[in-house]
Formats: sequence, C-alpha cells, structure tokens
Amino acid sequence: MDKGSRGLWFGVSLGLFLLVWEAGCRLLAIPPFILPPPSAVILSLWDLREALLGLHLWATLQEVLIGLSISIFFGSLLAFAMNRSQVVERIVYPYIVISQTIPIIALSPVFILWFGYDLSGKIAVTVLFTFFPIVVTTYDGLRATDKEMISLLQTMGANSWQIFTKLQLPASLPAFFSGLKVAATYSVSGATIGEWLGASEGLGYFGRRASGNFQAPALFASVLLLSLLGMLLFWLVGRMEHHFAPQSRILRKRERRK
Repeated sequence: MDKGSRGLWFGVSLGLFLLVWEAGCRLLAIPPFILPPPSAVILSLWDLREALLGLHLWATLQEVLIGLSISIFFGSLLAFAMNRSQVVERIVYPYIVISQTIPIIALSPVFILWFGYDLSGKIAVTVLFTFFPIVVTTYDGLRATDKEMISLLQTMGANSWQIFTKLQLPASLPAFFSGLKVAATYSVSGATIGEWLGASEGLGYFGRRASGNFQAPALFASVLLLSLLGMLLFWLVGRMEHHFAPQSRILRKRERRK
C-alpha cells in the first residue's frame, strides 16, 4: 500500500470516527461535561486559541524540545562510551535497565521535588521519559555493526576514529532514529505529567485546571493539541531519518517485499 492509499484510508477512518462520535453524543444525549462532541471541542479550541496557542502550547513545546535535546546529547554520548569501553558498559548499563523497572510516574514527583516547579522541573521529567530509548537503541545500533567490516577497515589501516565515523556511526543511525521516534512521542507525555504535578502554564496544566472545573470541551482541546504535537514530532523525526539515514527506508521496503 503506497503513501497515498494509506493517507486516504486514514482520512476516511478518522472522518467516520468523528461522525460516529458526534452522532453518538447527540443521539444518546451524553452530558457535555462527560463527553463533549467533536464540534464542541473545536469550538472551545477556537474560543481559547489565544491562551492555548500563545501561552500553554509554547510552554509545553519548550519543555519538550529542551528535554529531548538533553536526552539526545547525553544519551548518545553514553551509548558511544559504552560501545567504546566494556568497563563503562558493565557499570552503567545495569543501572539504566534498573531505572526502567521503577514506574516513571512514581519518580516524577521526586524530580519535581528536586528541581522545583519552574521550567527545570518539567524538563527533568521529560528527560526521565526520553533518555532510556535513545541510549538503548543507539547502543544496540553501534553493537550491531558488522564485525567483518570493522576487521576489513582495520586491515586497510583505518584508525578507531575513521572506523567510527565511516562505519559505526552511519550504521547506527537507523537504530538511533527508531529510538528517537519513541522518545519524541514520550517527550510530550513527560512534559504533560510534569505540568500536571505542578505548573502555572502548559497544556498539561491547562488540562488539569479544565478537568477540575468540569470543562470537558477545554480539556479535550488541550488533549487534541498534545496529540497533534506528538504526531508532528514523530513526522519530523521521520523526515530527518529519510534525509540522514536513507538505508533504513531501503531496509523497510525489503521487509515489505518478503
């Protein structure tokens, strides 16, 4: 199925879903404070556009981008260090895995306590959500580099830096972007949870306030923006992957033909 067909099917299914949702709310007379129809959500989004788009969306976007950038930088560095040194890998990797056995939501209040209710607290929670997938996928991508190719470059006189830049780094990009896609969507969840725990702005804060006031259309409007933000980040990472790691697209096409 090509991209045009997938887009058509998605549009048709989305339209049917919204139609059933709208009709169900009206025919069943569901109270708007429990489940508002899509038309009420869109109307609320339009009425609150200045606050939602001008203030709260910008605050959440800052937390997402800064937290994701920190995870990319330090996560990639740690993955490279573990790939270069077995000592680092044996010391650090178990703790990275153990950190994921603890519910992240349970750790989020601790990070808010340490870093406060300002921007740094929400960034810390976002990093907590996004660090693991980037470290693990990048490290696995580096480890999966063809050992025969490494031996071949060594026999040709290539040094460690040349092997890394010419072979290992390009070979690890598909795995890195796979982890980045996951981290990009997780970053929205992390920022939202951080705002729910304590904030004065942001889509998560706005949604919590709307929920407390039983303003379901406003709550759904904030959820809609969060969903669109996650989808946009996922799409942007996909475009970056298409440009910087075209080999992953070729591999996916081969898998579809099997």
